[in-house]
Amino acid sequence: MAAEKRSSQGGTALKRRHKFNPKRGPRPQVLANANRTVVWAACVVVVAFFVIVTVNALLF
Repeated sequence: MAAEKRSSQGGTALKRRHKFNPKRGPRPQVLANANRTVVWAACVVVVAFFVIVTVNALLF
């Protein structure tokens, strides 16, 4: 009977709920690198936007 209950043919398998553990959380250095990457990407997008607007203003 136990094999019948664990059958995965019913569709999606049940996922275990992630339990938050502060000791296993991301390290501050990892978070700092992620924040730096996000800020850098946002700056690139803003600069690209201003370049496009300036080029359009000069050409038209």
